[in-house]
Amino acid sequence: MKTLFYLFLASMVIFSCSDKSAENTKEETASTKLDKKPGWWKEGVIYQIYPRSFKDTDGDGIGDLKGIIQKLDYIKSLGVDMVWLNPIYSSPNADNGYDISDYRNIMDEFGTMEDFDIMLKGMHDRGIKFVMDVVVNHSSDQHEWFKQSRSSRDNPYRDYYHWWPAERGKPNYRYSLFDAKGEAWKYDSLTNAYYLHYFSQQQPDLNWENPKVRQEVYDVMKFWADKGVDGFRLDAFQYVAKDTTFPALPEGYEKEVIKYYGMGPNLHDYLREMNEDVLSKYEVFAVSEGAGSTFEDAHSLVDADRKELQMVYHFEGMDVGNSLDRYKLAEFKKVYSKWDSAFSEKGWLSIFLANHDVARMVSKFGNDSPEYRAASSKMLNTFILSMRGTPYCYYGDELGMTNIDFEKIEQYQDIAAQNSFIKAKSEGADMEAFMETLNFLSRDNGRTPMQWDATENAGFTAGTPWLPVNNNYQEINVTAQDKDPNSCLNYFRKMVAFRKNNPILVYGDYELELPDDEQIFAYTRTQDDKKLLILLNFSTEQATTNISERFNLKQEPVINNYPSVSMEDTSLVLEPYQALIFEVEKSL
Repeated sequence: MKTLFYLFLASMVIFSCSDKSAENTKEETASTKLDKKPGWWKEGVIYQIYPRSFKDTDGDGIGDLKGIIQKLDYIKSLGVDMVWLNPIYSSPNADNGYDISDYRNIMDEFGTMEDFDIMLKGMHDRGIKFVMDVVVNHSSDQHEWFKQSRSSRDNPYRDYYHWWPAERGKPNYRYSLFDAKGEAWKYDSLTNAYYLHYFSQQQPDLNWENPKVRQEVYDVMKFWADKGVDGFRLDAFQYVAKDTTFPALPEGYEKEVIKYYGMGPNLHDYLREMNEDVLSKYEVFAVSEGAGSTFEDAHSLVDADRKELQMVYHFEGMDVGNSLDRYKLAEFKKVYSKWDSAFSEKGWLSIFLANHDVARMVSKFGNDSPEYRAASSKMLNTFILSMRGTPYCYYGDELGMTNIDFEKIEQYQDIAAQNSFIKAKSEGADMEAFMETLNFLSRDNGRTPMQWDATENAGFTAGTPWLPVNNNYQEINVTAQDKDPNSCLNYFRKMVAFRKNNPILVYGDYELELPDDEQIFAYTRTQDDKKLLILLNFSTEQATTNISERFNLKQEPVINNYPSVSMEDTSLVLEPYQALIFEVEKSL
């Protein structure tokens, strides 16, 4: 469906990965030993906060750093070890902070540098590390670099961006992910030239082939690392390296976007340079958004002997369920099992089901109806926190926050939604189907204000929120769940604590069980003399399995999102969206 292409190419990178395995060489064995070493960034649980939507303290309807400071004890109560904030730099907000106009300053709406310093110290005092979002594939068109670059062809900053002189004719087509016309070259009459923007027109791409640009970026990273930042998430980083001859794209390129847009020439040289100049000099880790189009691409970014990055943040799991037809469990199992297999010996994965670029986890992968919302939310958090890899947990998912229901395009704030609507309409798409899909999958679903209590605007703001609060806030909020031992919130805390107390869930081997079962996702985690069996019912119906006979499940589960578990003779009966973890004998 064309509407899906417009919508999801605008919000994420979609790709498939081959299952080709690496050769078993001496060099690989040495690298494997490095990759097996423990690390704090492997063992931690990351809590992602969309700062505009977390907590507003000054009544302007936009979350701020003082709001995060105010809620640090809450964050600590979750048991998480790290916080990742979406961009908080100075920005005109064409893309909610992903268009940066000053990399060394804080957006006025969020507060001041003093607020940042207080927030960072508050996190560190509570044993929480901080991950900074670094957006350097592009800047804002309001950044001084671009203003200078645009002013004349002989300006010293001209080569900080990609320009194509108009007298050479129009450059070969490149697709823009956020442009209303899908065109990545924007004509600028001031110097009679086109500039490149893989995202919106207000986000011109930086020219990483210019060593001065790279040094500017490294200096920015050092500035924040010197302040005490513990990690960097590199936004859209697989796009930064480009073939600056911009050759024509072959027919059918849109089916393999990353193959032609990502992992460009010299990318690994730039990452090794970044590692040598910045990452190796500080006690920090770095993760790149995106992982190429093959497992080989992903390994080349993060295998320890490469001396580039530390962690893969792949999007293939987010490709599951990107339609109103939802998804089949077999597809879900396949994606996560093959990624685990590909990284069982080398490299390190992230594991997540939601972020600021996708719909709410429980609405997309679970069931947000009143009957099943809590159970399915708990089940999905059990999955995230029992898989190998560093878990990324998105704000509000600990409560089971759901999609919001928008009816008109005017209600959407996201530039991707607005421009994909314009593009779809101009091309004669079925707009009713488009709007239905947008309602289900829009990025705005995952950006609604945090639901703190049952007061007006869910306690998020005393003013008018920048994005409406979900109508279900009186039922789904922190205050209501905090004192309820059976709430989603307290189950999340329990699962985080269980993971932290059981290194087997961090480093243990993963093995898929019941691969053909259409309701149950079952797998084991094994380390040394310990073994855990995880059973997750992904359906609205009871699911019966005889796996209990093979694993001799006579003891009570160590994790259960229901009050009890049903055993009938040798059969185990899972309730809708039930999640169970059993300790089992390793020999089985």
